[in-house]
Amino acid sequence: MRFSDILIDWYSKYKRELPWRNTTSPYHVWLSEIILQQTRVSQGLDYYNKFVESYPTIEDLAHDTEDNVLKLWQGLGYYSRARNLHATAKVVSNELNGVFPLTYDEIIKLKGIGAYTAAAISSFCYGEKKAVVDGNVYRVLSRYFGINTPIDSTIGKKEFQELAQECLSIDHPGEYNQAIMEFGALQCTPSPNCGVCPLRVSCTACGNSMVKAFPVKEKKIKVRDRYFNFIVIGDDDSFYIQKRAAKDIWQNLYQFPLNESEKEVLSPFELKDSILSNAVFLRVSEQFKHLLSHQRIYAKFWEFNLTEMPAVKGLKKIKKRDIQEFAVPRLMQKYLESVKN
Repeated sequence: MRFSDILIDWYSKYKRELPWRNTTSPYHVWLSEIILQQTRVSQGLDYYNKFVESYPTIEDLAHDTEDNVLKLWQGLGYYSRARNLHATAKVVSNELNGVFPLTYDEIIKLKGIGAYTAAAISSFCYGEKKAVVDGNVYRVLSRYFGINTPIDSTIGKKEFQELAQECLSIDHPGEYNQAIMEFGALQCTPSPNCGVCPLRVSCTACGNSMVKAFPVKEKKIKVRDRYFNFIVIGDDDSFYIQKRAAKDIWQNLYQFPLNESEKEVLSPFELKDSILSNAVFLRVSEQFKHLLSHQRIYAKFWEFNLTEMPAVKGLKKIKKRDIQEFAVPRLMQKYLESVKN
């Protein structure tokens, strides 16, 4: 059997039953692919179901507010995905008469959609002969063919895309694309059980006992440390929040006023913030550590009491019980849960 046929046969026996696999609706496939970027299926499934329930059609998504979309996305991370999802829904609804583009070349023009997602949608929904290449595909192809070219290099990306296209099933491109991704997710994992792999006889990495050596990467992710001091200021019933407007992590989510420092702050007197001049310091939380792909965030929540707040642009006073109506970073949610408990 050919490489593609072996994978399709394996897929027919072992694939997971997932709701977006039972449809050729480009809206539902697109929604699932955006949610599953940087997200495990076990986590993304609940979010997919919530979005489909809240927004049965792309028009429903387009006509809601970004704040509501971000709130529904809360906890999933990489919030630019949600902002791009909403922006693209508006384009399809308002400029394309609600009709999702039919071809790879048109789909890839939409905001937040790259080569992988465009290939997935066009092949799954329309049978277009475009190969997908994601982390799972890189792992399967690099091991099977024994390719040492770094997958994060310009040359490597081009080489793997061309190889993926060569391996694509001409008769069943969508099914093959789903098969190789599922194979990488369930069988050819970072720590695979090669003894039950249908490709083991002809797999270069398996035959040379080099499975853990693939795929090859040339770049190490540089991780920087950031120190966030959130100012929880208000009274017994209310506090102040603001929307993150800067093009940084958590853009357009709500948070407490923030004082970012170059190192850990140990005393409230180090927080040189004008809004604190007449505030009474109450307590400081434990330090919360939050890991992102390129950042380590160390955060503390400094609680102050202030009866009369000076006018500060962008600050919104809300009842504490109403915070659940706003999309906030997971880091802030952890703090709120700790205070509640």
